Amino acid sequence: MKVDDVSVRFGGVKALSNVSFDVRKGELFSLIGPNGAGKTSMLNCISGRYRPTSGNIAWQGDDLLKHSINDRASLGIGRTFQNLALFGHMSVLDNILVGRHHRMKNNFVTGMFYWVGGARREELKERRFVETIIDFLEIQHVRNEPAGILSYGLRKRVELARAIAIEPELILLDEPMAGMNLEEKEDMARFIIALREEFDMTIMMIEHDMGVVMDLSDRVAVLDFGRVIAAGSPEEVLADEHVKKAYLGEDDEMLDALAAEEAEAVA
Repeated sequence: MKVDDVSVRFGGVKALSNVSFDVRKGELFSLIGPNGAGKTSMLNCISGRYRPTSGNIAWQGDDLLKHSINDRASLGIGRTFQNLALFGHMSVLDNILVGRHHRMKNNFVTGMFYWVGGARREELKERRFVETIIDFLEIQHVRNEPAGILSYGLRKRVELARAIAIEPELILLDEPMAGMNLEEKEDMARFIIALREEFDMTIMMIEHDMGVVMDLSDRVAVLDFGRVIAAGSPEEVLADEHVKKAYLGEDDEMLDALAAEEAEAVA
C-alpha cells in the first residue's frame, strides 16, 4: 500500500497534512505519535470511514479511494478499533461469523433450500475456518459466551478474531494492547507475531507502548500534529531528535534503555 500526500480537514482543523508512507507486503509497520497526532484518522482513511481532503492511497496498484467502505473488506483490508465495536449480546462465535459474512456467496433464494442446496455446505466450510481462528487465539472456553460479559483482554481477542475472519491481506490494528495488563499484552504480542506466519498477513499497527512497537515492528512512522516527522527502522526512529522532542518528551534515560534492548535483540 502507498499513501501519497494525504491531508484531512474537519472545518478549520487539519487532522492530517501531506502524509506519505508505504507499507510493504509481509511486514509489520507501526504508526506512532502523541494523542491527537492523526493516527486513527489515517486508519480511517485507509478503511474508508474518512475520505481524504486531498492526496491518494494506492492498494496493490489500484486507487483505493474509488472503492466504498464495504468494498474494502473484499479487497483484502480488515481492521480492529481503538474502542471495542463488538455486538455485546451476541456470542463470541456469532461475532466472529459476522466478520465472515462477506465471503459467503449464498443469497435469499439458495438459503430457502438450505438442506438440499449449497448453503449448508458453505456454512459448514466457513465455520471450519472460524474454528481455526478460535483455536489460534485460544478462546475455545468462551466461544458460546456473550461477548459483552467477557474481560477486556478477551474482548480484544474476539475483535481481532472478527478482523481475521475477513481473511485480509492487510490488517489494521488500532491500539490492540491499550488497557491491557502485562500478561494480556504478552499474549496479544504473541498472536500478532503469529499472524504473519499462520495467516500470511501484512500488519499496520497503532500502539502507544513503545517497548512493544520497537520489539515487533519492521518499520515505524511517527506522526505529530498530523505530519510525518520521522520514518524508518525502530533504531532510526529511536535516535531521531524530532521524535525525542515530540513523542517521547526527550526522556534520554528511557530512550537509552530502549536502544540498548533493541541492540541486544539484534545481536
